Amino acid sequence: MLTRRAWFALAASPLGAAVEFPQWRGPQRDGALPGFPLPDAWPAELKRKWRVEIGAGHASPIYGGGRVFVFARQGEDETVRAIDPATGGTLWTQRYPAPYQMNAAATHHGKGPKSTPLLAGGRLYTFGISGILSAWDAQSGKALWRKEFSRQYLETSPLYGTALSPVADQGLLFAHVGGHDKGALTAFDAATGEVRWRWDGDGPGYASPLVAELAGVRQVVTPTQQFIVGVARDNGELLWKTPLVTPYVQNAVTPLPYRDMLLCSGLANGIWALRPQRAAGRITAPAVWHNKELSLYMSSPVLASDTLYGFSNRNRGMHFAMDARSGKLLWSGPGRQGENAALLIAGGQLFSLNTSGELTIARCSPGGLEIVRTYPVAETETWAHPLVLPEGILVKDLHHLTLWTV
Repeated sequence: MLTRRAWFALAASPLGAAVEFPQWRGPQRDGALPGFPLPDAWPAELKRKWRVEIGAGHASPIYGGGRVFVFARQGEDETVRAIDPATGGTLWTQRYPAPYQMNAAATHHGKGPKSTPLLAGGRLYTFGISGILSAWDAQSGKALWRKEFSRQYLETSPLYGTALSPVADQGLLFAHVGGHDKGALTAFDAATGEVRWRWDGDGPGYASPLVAELAGVRQVVTPTQQFIVGVARDNGELLWKTPLVTPYVQNAVTPLPYRDMLLCSGLANGIWALRPQRAAGRITAPAVWHNKELSLYMSSPVLASDTLYGFSNRNRGMHFAMDARSGKLLWSGPGRQGENAALLIAGGQLFSLNTSGELTIARCSPGGLEIVRTYPVAETETWAHPLVLPEGILVKDLHHLTLWTV
């Protein structure tokens, strides 16, 4: 383990420059930061290095090529910005009109955007709350292409606004466009925006897609409005689907790959493992285990070896650990920890940022969660994931981005 001085000296080293967080939930889209250096000891307080106002919304910041990228709303415009992590200074900024009428049931969550940007192949991709998909040159900020889908769909976003974060793979960009009851998981040419294929079997959910090799096929896996589906990456063929019906139509938990399985959850649906497999010339995805004791609502879980760590909405918010092999609940923590928590894991330590603006650092074990420190890092609600960098920990609250250092 590195000393605190070494942790931040790393930011100027070649290794520090290689630490990237280019998309939703990190390098592998699973909340894990493999090999990330941690301090020997966490201090009693974090120090605020800089704080900048960037606009409203819950999109998480990302990092790549020595820059932080943020996506937010200012008035009736959606804005995207590149920021110098050393100073908080703006390197470039762009904006476009994006008026949005909120569903009355979602006014508390604001007018977004909620979708985390994606950095891939030198391009930055954003997906606005009303379903506007854009590509930008990450170095200059130049707009490369933009898609909006009002000619294809009466509604261009789900009931509570677009929240899924696009994913890229081998020159393709994947996003589920459209709105309630009608939409399409779509593969775009990442360079041009040209549509390569569509699967239009359901409307979009709120969780984010991932690309994985399962049952011998590279596929896009995503929760939709009523299902979890696996679609062939190359041509959009539906490989398998399993029902996921949640109260208020809120499928918001990103599936987590584990060995040859997918760990899944949804509001009031428990937690279960699917194993896509080929038999008799077709692929199915039967459940390996299903634990109905706890469910996940909007917080996606993380893995450490064979242990699943998560934040359930039960008892007004509680951490828990589960054996990923069997689904056995290992422990659950005290309740009333918050409406939601964004989770990351590095070196056996859990970073948990709840909606009250409290960041908890804890050591993970199958026997319990050992709290190391809890830091107040925001004065307003925090729905975005924290961004853990050699320079420090970035936190997006309702309107600001703040860099905290050890």
